[in-house]
Amino acid sequence: MKFTKFGKALLISALSAGVILGVTSCVQSYTVGFLYVTGTVTAQSTSNGIISGFKIDHNTGKLTKVNGLPISSGGANPIRAALITGSRFLYVLNQGDCTVSPCANPNITEFAVGGNGILSPQATFYTQGLNPFRMIADSSGNYLLVLDHDSPSNAACAAALGASATTCGDITVFQVNQTTGRLTLVVNAQVSAAGTPLTYFPVPANPIDFLFSPGYILTLSGTPATGDSVFPYTYTASSGQMTLSQNSAQPLGINKATAIVSASSIVYVLDNEAPSPNPTAAASQILPFTVGSGGALQAETGGIVPDDPTLANPIYLMVESKGKFLYVANQGNNALGSNAQSGITGYFITNSPSYQLTFTTPSTFGSGAGPQCIVEDPSDQFIYTANRNDSTVTGRVVDPNSGVLNGLRVSSSYPVDGPPTWCLVNGRTD
Repeated sequence: MKFTKFGKALLISALSAGVILGVTSCVQSYTVGFLYVTGTVTAQSTSNGIISGFKIDHNTGKLTKVNGLPISSGGANPIRAALITGSRFLYVLNQGDCTVSPCANPNITEFAVGGNGILSPQATFYTQGLNPFRMIADSSGNYLLVLDHDSPSNAACAAALGASATTCGDITVFQVNQTTGRLTLVVNAQVSAAGTPLTYFPVPANPIDFLFSPGYILTLSGTPATGDSVFPYTYTASSGQMTLSQNSAQPLGINKATAIVSASSIVYVLDNEAPSPNPTAAASQILPFTVGSGGALQAETGGIVPDDPTLANPIYLMVESKGKFLYVANQGNNALGSNAQSGITGYFITNSPSYQLTFTTPSTFGSGAGPQCIVEDPSDQFIYTANRNDSTVTGRVVDPNSGVLNGLRVSSSYPVDGPPTWCLVNGRTD
């Protein structure tokens, strides 16, 4: 078969178009997951906070707003959120109006996660204590736990923690209905008040944070006057029960802890106190531990790890999916003054000796002002922070060889409504 010049031109054009379409199809963008951000909005007549949502592009990390969001968080001052039960349900802890003491009208609002990342409010639940401020779910998705800063009854503190405990905080435990997502209160089987089981689990006074470590729940508490300590409970995953595993809290030798986080079998306590003899220097540091018998913390052989001296006030950390790098979100803007900057610190994780941390090169990466959280996307390519002081979300690409966090090829900063308070990622896209 012979082609005229015109026919040959048409054939070449068709083949070229096919090649282009083929290449295009190989790099076709799609949503790999959703990023949810809670935030406070003081302009609303209801004083409720909001939940914003973004689609995460698999190829570029670009964020696109989810249609129908933001929506009301169901209460004022949403401070934490959790996804459980196959990412079908999202729970927001609304701390309430904290211009009064105790905070007024706190609650937990349940949302169903629908197609395209849409959220639909379902029901509202309430903790047993006062001033709730932290919330976590166990790995099975069967139980949701809330840390209340203040127990509803000081009389129960001594019964649960010893005669010297005149005040305490508490943990409220809920069982999750796997079909509806509804929460049912778990009663404390070990501690009774006047013969009646408590509806909460007392923890030492002035709690700061808490976490799950395999077989245990560890609570971090303390004040600058008494120092910070960790108190362990044995956790029964089949019932949600918490049982005292030791009679006293374990002192850490610090007094300005900000968070306790578990990652890759290591427990990290984040601390932010000015060191002597140079109290004006940035003083962020990380205390790494393994968990031993009875939930006791055992210091890692490398000892305390310094934060980068240009950053301060570490509030959260995460280990990326391959376990090679660790990143710390530093809130900055604290009592150390103008030298205390916001940003992300990067570390290599060395497995021999185990879990030693050394700085990446460079060791710091930009974020927005005052990051509140740090998360990795479901495709393990991108890291995001939600930043309270400038109401943005910042995205970065993880270099898998060096751990360096580069800017996204598209915009790395995205505005959100209301100062962000927390963020989390959902990998379920159907």
